[in-house]
Amino acid sequence: MRKIRWQLLIAVGGLILIVLLLIGQTPDLDSTSAQPVRGGVFIEASIGNLIRLNPILDSYNQTDRDIDQLLFSGLIRFDARGNAIPDLAESWAVSADATVYTFTLREDAQWHDGTPVTSDDVIYTYSKLQDEDYPGPEDLHEMWSQINIIRLDDSILQFQLPEPFAPFLDYLAVGLLPDHILRGVSAGDLIDHPFNLNPIGTGPFLFDRYLTDEEGTIEGISLLANEDYYDRPAYLDRFEFQFFDSFEDALAAFESGQVNGIAGLEDDTLQEVLENPNLSLYTARLPQVTLIFLNLQNQENPILSEKSLRQALLLSINREWLINQILDGQGIIPQGPIFPGTWAHASELPRITFDPQSAMSLLDDLGYELPAGAAPGTEEYVRTRDDEVLELELTYPDSEPYDRLAALVQQSWQSIGIRVSLRAVPSESMLSDVLDPRAFEAVLTEIDLSRYPDPDPYPFWHDSQAETGQNYSGFDDRNSSIWLEQARITPDVLRRAELYRSFQYRFQDQLPALLLYYPVYSYAVDARLNGIAIGPFLDPSDRLNSVADWYLIARRTADVEPTATP
Repeated sequence: MRKIRWQLLIAVGGLILIVLLLIGQTPDLDSTSAQPVRGGVFIEASIGNLIRLNPILDSYNQTDRDIDQLLFSGLIRFDARGNAIPDLAESWAVSADATVYTFTLREDAQWHDGTPVTSDDVIYTYSKLQDEDYPGPEDLHEMWSQINIIRLDDSILQFQLPEPFAPFLDYLAVGLLPDHILRGVSAGDLIDHPFNLNPIGTGPFLFDRYLTDEEGTIEGISLLANEDYYDRPAYLDRFEFQFFDSFEDALAAFESGQVNGIAGLEDDTLQEVLENPNLSLYTARLPQVTLIFLNLQNQENPILSEKSLRQALLLSINREWLINQILDGQGIIPQGPIFPGTWAHASELPRITFDPQSAMSLLDDLGYELPAGAAPGTEEYVRTRDDEVLELELTYPDSEPYDRLAALVQQSWQSIGIRVSLRAVPSESMLSDVLDPRAFEAVLTEIDLSRYPDPDPYPFWHDSQAETGQNYSGFDDRNSSIWLEQARITPDVLRRAELYRSFQYRFQDQLPALLLYYPVYSYAVDARLNGIAIGPFLDPSDRLNSVADWYLIARRTADVEPTATP
């Protein structure tokens, strides 16, 4: 019995020692890192319906553009700051006079059917934009019709421009079409071509199948990871889009486990998403700005030609409060006429903050007086100068949220003694009846620069565009125009940034328009999805730029420091 006790003690002691050794070798969770693993399916709820999958025909349908973003790729793409980076092109060079762009294609790029990408594919794609029957934006067709495309060999080609045009790279990010499949098909014939329903691209995902109901109606689309993608293949095995008519339906689908993400949330569903612990919310600035154009050339009411008055108008608007009221806080106060976060933005620009007292002082200095004893908020609280009443008419689109926004701006201007009348115009006639004929004193509207990475403020602020172009304010400033002209013809990005910096300071001083806010895009995804990184958007489809890095499955590996060699 005594011998047995000793044997038990030895066995137990040995077991304890082994356990201690194993514990000592177990990696600390704090010293491990998650490594993405291939696998998993991500299903996104998309509001809208598919029309055709063709990158040169998707300008008017966001759902098509989102799917095309994964199926197709262009010569170049743009990072979050608007810088051009290689995609299907390995490299490019620009001639000294900035009229010839030479591109070299990467050797490892191939179509989803295994055919190599060649110069013929590039020429076919851009020649469709030159076709007389091209059904896309007219300005795009007009620009491409002036450009010669020269094939040098299978992988090298040139674009010859009639004159220097620095923003030209903007137009080379469109997804390419396969010449070996579509050769001989005109742009007009592409509209109803079978290719649009069975696309062959070069992107990180390839077409798999349509998701249909019992009656054969398309309810979604399934894409498979492209194993032969020239960049690194995606971690996700499959990416699916399911189509819904409303955000409420999409949110219900997430709660039932039908989808993993919701694109482009609206303000009225945002709070529900924030309260859902299983959803992560990502936001990014959209390439849009809501603003008030001031008609500086209005002869009937020339008061807006006075810079101090324009300054007073902006100082009286509490833009932060306005964003909270109209957008539930989902907006950004602009700091100058070029989007923040881009290579051309002057981040050191002085901020113009809400300051109604300074606004009142500016009006006092201009000689606009308030009647003695008039109380704010009353009809008598209106300034006059030389018996002329200080009044303005604010025109706005007759739709949400512009009607509420116009009422808040009216309230702000009336608080400093300006009489303001409101004029609602149908949204569809705003361009033809108000902006183009300059039939306004002040007009509330929006500039949408989606899909144009280059900042190029020329169309809206150059003096040559004041009468018939998009310079709706009639801003006639020679210094600004010279800077914008020079920036448009030099390919040197650093020099362009200097010129745009000068323009932004001048704009901030002159205030030909009042910039109110940049709207924000909200993207909700399953909290278990990792690797998402989104920056300022050039288009809402840009939320998918980092899709190759998204992952649902991960394994933990110990972070071990290597031992130095003796």
